Amino acid sequence: MKKWLFALILLLSLTALAACGNNEESSSSSEKKEIKIGATTGPYSDMVTKAIKPGLEEKGYKVEVVEFSDYIQPNKSLGNGSIDANLFQHKVYMESFATENKLDLSEVVVVPTAPMGIYSNKYKSLDEIKEGTAIAVPNDPTNMARALKMLEEAKLITLSEEANPLTVSEKDVVENPKKIAFKPIEAAQLPRAVESVDLSAVPGNFALAAKMDLLDALQLEEMPDDYRNRVVVNTKDLDATFTKDLKAVVESDEFEKVIDNEFKGFGKPEWMN
Repeated sequence: MKKWLFALILLLSLTALAACGNNEESSSSSEKKEIKIGATTGPYSDMVTKAIKPGLEEKGYKVEVVEFSDYIQPNKSLGNGSIDANLFQHKVYMESFATENKLDLSEVVVVPTAPMGIYSNKYKSLDEIKEGTAIAVPNDPTNMARALKMLEEAKLITLSEEANPLTVSEKDVVENPKKIAFKPIEAAQLPRAVESVDLSAVPGNFALAAKMDLLDALQLEEMPDDYRNRVVVNTKDLDATFTKDLKAVVESDEFEKVIDNEFKGFGKPEWMN
């Protein structure tokens, strides 16, 4: 009987120790201090390196910035756990990509984003444009909608009130007094189009990649937050300590100072205004 009782006590003790160990492992995984943040090469990897990484390091994290050259792998890598967070995409893209690829992604915080701009080597102001002026616009639905919205904000065209703001196309233009001609082309080609077309509506990331100065634009878009880039994590990590610290760093005064000094022309999200 004594031997049986001793064996039972030993078994219960080992079980308790194992449970304790599992709790410690769970706790340590939720409070990880080494994180990888993915971003597309260019301004957003620079933003992570210059404005986010230093703040996280002050909180005791070891941060690795992983650069990507396309818009597919940052989310794929996040989904398979190769990285812990990424910064490169707006809400519309995130939700669409997550649905198509069966990923569970969530935004953490919206960041300042390079806006689309209308550029020209022919005109110094949109007030100067003549009848029949041609403008190169992105040929993908999301960015074309942004370009047309900019032209409406400049009072150059009027769009149908019934049009979906996310999928506005040339068919939704109901007034075009200057008879502006739209030339849809691949977004990556829009910086070059400045040389051959009267006007070109260039998304901010492509403008920066082409070494264009955002402040040279005849007009910059009033970008809705849905089109601003955001820090994204797997939904399962939304309440993790590293995610909360990541959000705190982006919302800090130090982050905004770096943006003001290093990322001139970037439009700030609503929460920063």
